[in-house]
Amino acid sequence: TIFTEVSDDMTIAKEEIFGPVMSILKYSDFRDAIKRANNSMYGLAAGIFTTDINKAFEYVDDVEAGTIWVNTYNSFDTAQPFGGYKMSGIGRELGPKVLDLYTEQKAVMIKMGHKVGH
Repeated sequence: TIFTEVSDDMTIAKEEIFGPVMSILKYSDFRDAIKRANNSMYGLAAGIFTTDINKAFEYVDDVEAGTIWVNTYNSFDTAQPFGGYKMSGIGRELGPKVLDLYTEQKAVMIKMGHKVGH
């Protein structure tokens, strides 16, 4: 489903919607698009299509999202961590970071150099 004529104050522009949905929002320039993308309490994923690699890196640096796709969208690699910023989740799935979900840490301190009772 594609929604056009979407404005920043609409629910569809403010909330994460999971499903086959695309919202089309017009922006005045590149900096405006980044500012508006970051003006959200969510930050799961973002994407940009461009032939300018410098613009791509600027976008990657400035957009507050846990996953950013450049010249692709919704592509995954199990070696690459996936997770969001802000209210879009805590932690990461996939990649080496996922092991943190299945482990517990234990701190042990042992003083050596004297006998312990029998």
